[in-house]
Amino acid sequence: MKNLVFLLEEPSAKDLLKGLLPRLIPENYNVRYLVFEGKQDLEKQLVRKLRAWLAPDTLFVVMRDQDAAECRDVKQRLTALVKEAKRDNSLVRVVCRELESWVLGDLQAVAQAFNQPRLGLQAQRERYRNPDKLRHPIDELRRILPDYQKRDGARRVGTCLDPARNQSESFQSFCRGLRRLVAERT
Repeated sequence: MKNLVFLLEEPSAKDLLKGLLPRLIPENYNVRYLVFEGKQDLEKQLVRKLRAWLAPDTLFVVMRDQDAAECRDVKQRLTALVKEAKRDNSLVRVVCRELESWVLGDLQAVAQAFNQPRLGLQAQRERYRNPDKLRHPIDELRRILPDYQKRDGARRVGTCLDPARNQSESFQSFCRGLRRLVAERT
């Protein structure tokens, strides 16, 4: 069995991926999640964790929110750490701005997950056509769904996200990169 290890900055990323990944990767992968205590912790421990992983036939995905940083700078820094660890079998992806951008990228999934069909109509609004440009996606989500909680929302929406429908470019980039990574090993 092949291994696919996700190195993530927060638990809600794991929650979302657990629902999404069955639609993106073959069943012959054993998926593991290493969740850190924020982006600084992820970057501080990344090289050590990658070097310490001894299981053969393992692919790695490093994923971090952009937040207020410059996306290219974040990706360059993470890529340099992966190279330092000598793990060419890795994918680095930066979530533009934050994970909730991916959620807002598929408001039909949000509508389905929360049993609120009218939310799906919000997807036609100009502000949601490019969710990666929203400054504070979590605030936008809570504006249209006041009780939205990060982990619960990620769990619910992750199982409903449709890669073909999602309008977040960083989500699309993640999906393309992940499919390419596993296809190279299949």
